[in-house]
Amino acid sequence: MELPSGLVLRRWAARDAVSVMAAFADPLMRGQAAEPVCSADAAERWIADRGDQWAAGTSYAFAVVDGDDTVLGHVSVGSVDRRHSIGWVSYWTTAAARGRGVASRGCHALARWAFRDVELFRLELGHRVNNPASCGVARAAGFAVEGRQRQKLEYDGMRYDVELHARLATDTEPPSP
Repeated sequence: MELPSGLVLRRWAARDAVSVMAAFADPLMRGQAAEPVCSADAAERWIADRGDQWAAGTSYAFAVVDGDDTVLGHVSVGSVDRRHSIGWVSYWTTAAARGRGVASRGCHALARWAFRDVELFRLELGHRVNNPASCGVARAAGFAVEGRQRQKLEYDGMRYDVELHARLATDTEPPSP
């Protein structure tokens, strides 16, 4: 799916393993996957898992790439609950792509796609309160703040509060970031 900004959302492919491994080598990304992504085999498994989840209809993940097909980030809607038409949105960018609006534009496009093509009604996401950049992504993509979960996540022995955001299919479409 091509975005007006020249970015493209496309499904993850085996050819992306080196890019995935490099992204997860970033200290900010460590611990963001179910298992460490620190080898080519682990990156290939991560990509294969995205495909398996898509096939099962439980999660839909996209690589965010530029016009040269360089991986800049990732957006996904997972934990899809068909009974209630809800999904959980997540996103990340490579170190080189941070601060360029890649995540905001990708997340905005992902939401439109999830409402239209997957027929979800509610999209949710959360971020650690000490991550203002992630909050900016959520707000720019039209996700309203709904509350806080106290000490939900633990990283390196420290607990963090999580701020919750949501966007409904019936919300006014935000301007493109």
